[in-house]
Amino acid sequence: PSTSFFPSPSCSRSKSYFYFIALPALFKRELQDTEAEEGGTVTLRCELTKPKAPVEWRKGDVTLYPGLKYELRQQGCAAELVIHDLEVEDS
Repeated sequence: PSTSFFPSPSCSRSKSYFYFIALPALFKRELQDTEAEEGGTVTLRCELTKPKAPVEWRKGDVTLYPGLKYELRQQGCAAELVIHDLEVEDS
């Protein structure tokens, strides 16, 4: 007698594709106006809806980077920019 073999569903091969669209991080708490004295230090804070979301601090069109003048911190959903040795141009 002739026997035919067909793959069972568990043996069949198929490809599945999944696409995930990540929701953007939004501000939960935006920056607040802060006053400080020239020569001093100020800390600007914001809170985002996603932990460790990428944050880019800018002044106008210029991206700020960590160094002697700027300190960038991020923990969980909170992001901080510390500006040292404040000058009038920092406002």
